[in-house]
Amino acid sequence: MNITLIGMAGAGKSTIGRALAKHLGYTFIDVDHLIRKKTGMPLQTLIDKEGDVAFIRFEEEAILRIEQVERSVISPGGSVIYSEKAMTHLKTISKIIFLDTAFRSIAKRLPNARKRGIVGLRDRSLKELFEERVVLYQKYADFSIKLNGKENIQEITEKIIELCFEENT
Repeated sequence: MNITLIGMAGAGKSTIGRALAKHLGYTFIDVDHLIRKKTGMPLQTLIDKEGDVAFIRFEEEAILRIEQVERSVISPGGSVIYSEKAMTHLKTISKIIFLDTAFRSIAKRLPNARKRGIVGLRDRSLKELFEERVVLYQKYADFSIKLNGKENIQEITEKIIELCFEENT
């Protein structure tokens, strides 16, 4: 079984994902890292140079290349939900957990959001993007974990494990 963590930039996908992978003895796959490796560019440079649509295509291609993985925690970028193809693939190979983080926590963690490589910030505010994306994260998630920014990472990883493996106990 694989586990995919979705949510806004700043939700804690990478931090929680690494901790979860370590706890389970799984491999951690950071999709943003795969994109940077393939393009040789920081995410914001890629968005500035190629545009949002191209970035979403790069993200989709990176995700579709994740095949035949077992025992992995996958951390895609927050814009993954704009690609139905990518989300369908992730749903096929993993359980999807939405890290439903309060907007105030996201805003606090992203003081320089416009330099962070976030699709859609050119045309909209972080709050508008957040409101648009939450609906899509909920649509694709197998499970959601409500976070307010004060949780212990160990508690969150235990909750994810409980959700993902409860049917096997």
